Amino acid sequence: MTRTDFLQTAPEGFVWPLCPAADTFVRGLVDEFLADRAFAATLAKRMHDESSTYFFDWVDHVIVPQSRVTSAELAEEYGYVVESVAETPDGHRAMWHPYAQLPRIVLADDIDRVSVAIKVDSIADFQTAHGLSLGVSGTPLSRYRVMYLSNGPESRRGGELGVVERRGYRGYVPDSTDAAGWMIEAIEMWTNRRRRFDDDEEGMHDTLTLAESLAGELDEDIAAWVFAEGERRYWQARNTAGRVQKWRQDGLGLGWANHDHHTFRSSRRHFVMLIRILQAFGFKKRERYYAGAEAGWGAQVMEQPGAGLVIFADVDLRPDEGAIDFTVEPLPTLDKPGTVGMWCGLHGESMLRAGMHHLEAQFDFDHLRDALKKYDVETMKPFSDFAHLRQAFTVGERWKVDPKRLDAMRDRGAITAEAYAKFAAEGAIGSHLENLQRKQGFKGFNQHSVSQIIREVNPEKQALEH
Repeated sequence: MTRTDFLQTAPEGFVWPLCPAADTFVRGLVDEFLADRAFAATLAKRMHDESSTYFFDWVDHVIVPQSRVTSAELAEEYGYVVESVAETPDGHRAMWHPYAQLPRIVLADDIDRVSVAIKVDSIADFQTAHGLSLGVSGTPLSRYRVMYLSNGPESRRGGELGVVERRGYRGYVPDSTDAAGWMIEAIEMWTNRRRRFDDDEEGMHDTLTLAESLAGELDEDIAAWVFAEGERRYWQARNTAGRVQKWRQDGLGLGWANHDHHTFRSSRRHFVMLIRILQAFGFKKRERYYAGAEAGWGAQVMEQPGAGLVIFADVDLRPDEGAIDFTVEPLPTLDKPGTVGMWCGLHGESMLRAGMHHLEAQFDFDHLRDALKKYDVETMKPFSDFAHLRQAFTVGERWKVDPKRLDAMRDRGAITAEAYAKFAAEGAIGSHLENLQRKQGFKGFNQHSVSQIIREVNPEKQALEH
């Protein structure tokens, strides 16, 4: 089974399960590795102390001797399946878990000890941060690069720490393509594209055309990586919490490779077009939420299997719209927008001038909250606080509101006079960094918890309470 197959065949109403046995097994392999590798163990401690992250959440894959566990045992006892589409070196077999957010396992016939590979945005930055000067397999900015920190002169039998870069590629074979020139051009083309339009409909169509062009010239998976890289850069430029945490992670040469998902907000008018843009980059539909009766919102979760990306796409939804597929059926504009529509009315579409509402990455929940306080970044009350899932926003970044947008919201009765005055004087909350901690392999979301935070971050509610 491939990840794409699973996304297309998951039954309606599917709920992501907890997978404690698989989680415990893989964590055991990683702990065993760390106990025998001084550099990796020191790195794990520094990751926690200096960036509030867990080493495990940076693990890309674990390489395990085939003599130790078979693919049949991994399937029967832990739920892993062979990922036949993943390109691997001779004698290696890649396995993934279709129901859990866990590192992949690569079975190898040429090693006798466990090796672990962590993911980073840039191996060059990692080497600089740690004073290393080691050989790297794969050319700069290509689909896949890897560097190994050996465990001695005869270490090819395993026990190595690998550091990998991925750009829209799920395999394990370094890429020798001369990619730097066109990758830099593609990133600049998407990141610095036009985002401000007099008519958002024109802007969304223009953006779709560019997305289809990039996907056609590169391929969907690589183009999706370019898309996410550009959106994170734009979001981070306008979010203090994001810049602070990125600086902390860059101190160890890690980048944003611990990202969990990217959240985009859309007006009802442009939600179908948002989905079409994501589909142009190869994103597949995952679970859909109908929470109109609960909190006036809906969402489509999208996953790009080749690039390893997840999108949470929000939209206002009425209680009577639970039976429609709002990803293909246009939604009429509401006289009084909800939380998502009001945010878009004030700031614009996420895919255009507003950028992402938030980036969610994986952390030690409590440690990050306490660490960010030292940089005057406060965290809101958790909206998920379970053993397997903890989530909270940093206090939102306040943005100045374009007077034309503010007047338009007032003139159509979308905001009160009091809210208008507040927004004009103080601006409105624009974006957040989301602090997330997952356990037991859980990769889903809690609808009730999301409903709670959507109510809390309604721009008008926040303005009048401020």
